[in-house]
Amino acid sequence: MGDGCEPIAAPAVRSSFLFCCRTVLKLIRVPEQLFDVTMYPVMFTLMFTYLFGGALADSTGDYLHYLLPGILVQSVLFTTVNTGFSIRSDVTTGYFDRIRSLPVWKASPIVGALLGDIVRYLFAAAVTVAIGLILGYRPGGGVTGMVLGVIVVVGFATCLSWIWISAGLVLRTPASVTSIGMTILIPLTFASSIFVHPHTMPEWLGTFVGINPITHVAGAVRALAGGTAAGSHLVWTAVSAAVVLCLFVPVSIRRYGRMR
Repeated sequence: MGDGCEPIAAPAVRSSFLFCCRTVLKLIRVPEQLFDVTMYPVMFTLMFTYLFGGALADSTGDYLHYLLPGILVQSVLFTTVNTGFSIRSDVTTGYFDRIRSLPVWKASPIVGALLGDIVRYLFAAAVTVAIGLILGYRPGGGVTGMVLGVIVVVGFATCLSWIWISAGLVLRTPASVTSIGMTILIPLTFASSIFVHPHTMPEWLGTFVGINPITHVAGAVRALAGGTAAGSHLVWTAVSAAVVLCLFVPVSIRRYGRMR
């Protein structure tokens, strides 16, 4: 207790960690939440490798080595929408209203939920890499390159999640967060270099693909996993992530603070 008989707020790191543990425990107790995280990578990898690989690269094996880093990016980014879904669910059930009475850092429920969802992102990445290895994918950069690629995509996904957190604090239902999130992400992932190289596209589409941040994330992961220089892809990935953080973190914190 403080001098004025008011509870002393828990340190920001400790309170965020506690809410992070809550999110992880929810995953452990309801493992069905990981069903989509498991099935999306397997489904997209098998479908594109064996249905389109021969047509796009003359060899399913060659195409798999191009495709898998892109599928890794897609799988993790799709998972980020669940963060906004969970935030909106907590708002709807009145969870945040109860938390406001506790002596914790104001933003810790949001930050903790995001930190907990990083476990989901890592699980999605692990499933994608595992199915790739089973099908014959061998990263030229070895284990180190693959791990660096996973770090890049999970880091970018963590930043991207703030967009869906903002949506979760503004939209009225959890389902609306999912529908809007996927409506945005699906065109962006397909209009990128995840599945095919931009030089195979019409010039106008190739121009858009070239400035699409997801193209640069996929390019960075592909280069790191392949053992080549990521160069400008890493720079543009970092710049895109920084822009998202600068725009949406203040919006999310301000919106959460004004909720009644």
